[in-house]
Amino acid sequence: MVQARPVLLKRWCGLLAALALLGCAEAPVSVVKPAPRPVMAQPPEPVVTPETAASTAARAYYAQVQQGLLGQGLLRTDGGGVDKPYTDRMLADNFIRVALYDEYDRSNTSTVQRQTTSALRRWQQPVRVGLRFGDSVSAQMRATDTARVGSYLQRLQGLTGHPIRLDDNRPNFWVYIVSEDERQALGPVLHAAMPGLTANDVSGITAMQRSTYCIVYAQSAGASGVYTGAFAVIRAEHPDLLRLSCIHEEIAQGLGLPNDSPQARPSIFNDDEEFALLTTQDEMMLRMLYNPALRPGMTEAEARPIVETLARRLMGGES
Repeated sequence: MVQARPVLLKRWCGLLAALALLGCAEAPVSVVKPAPRPVMAQPPEPVVTPETAASTAARAYYAQVQQGLLGQGLLRTDGGGVDKPYTDRMLADNFIRVALYDEYDRSNTSTVQRQTTSALRRWQQPVRVGLRFGDSVSAQMRATDTARVGSYLQRLQGLTGHPIRLDDNRPNFWVYIVSEDERQALGPVLHAAMPGLTANDVSGITAMQRSTYCIVYAQSAGASGVYTGAFAVIRAEHPDLLRLSCIHEEIAQGLGLPNDSPQARPSIFNDDEEFALLTTQDEMMLRMLYNPALRPGMTEAEARPIVETLARRLMGGES
């Protein structure tokens, strides 16, 4: 916008002119009008497609799931509380189990839930999250979840010291919030985003079981342990808290904490759904994961002495 300088209007009357004239003339001035403020084009409102019968049924089912979990005192949002103490030794053991083991043994043709050893994995390049919504998602939900994801990414960046942000232009970590029918049609998108996925991997999303609330895949470069891409899918039919819990868990897991362990408490990396949101122990595990003393590709034997030292420092001493 071009901004015009203000014009000073000044009355003047010289002595001789005052004697000769009955009044004073006003000094001629030119008035420059400021340039009109440009009108910013508003982005068009997303066209929301009608909900299908499958999506309606899923929405009703997951509303009952959340209600049942809350009725059992689960899906806690308090970060841990005094009723869930843990020591530096527990923190180190939980980190090893969550960061250096996999929950599933995957092949080209099958996925078996079985704890398998792995190497430490994390990102080296900045994490650029592309948030995508299905056409069935309302404008209000899009605004709410975009704000939630952006705030959560800032928190994760503060914990890890690693660049993590929303980036619609060059994402390497995709987060899709989609309905039942939209998820089933994600095959071509998955192949384009992560060419290394097998047909079995793609089926794990497009034919996702009802018992799976959300999912994330992360790819590393060969055996380096360096993540190069990730793809998370969250059901749009989830009620508010269940959907937010998926955002917390899948993005954190996609940073390099891929496993779940029943011993990890308080933690979201635990299939008992006790905690909905990132806990104090989860925050410490993320700090440890991105500590320069650790490096991608480390085995448990290489990482454990360092992990135990970091856990003692974070907890403030021996226990």
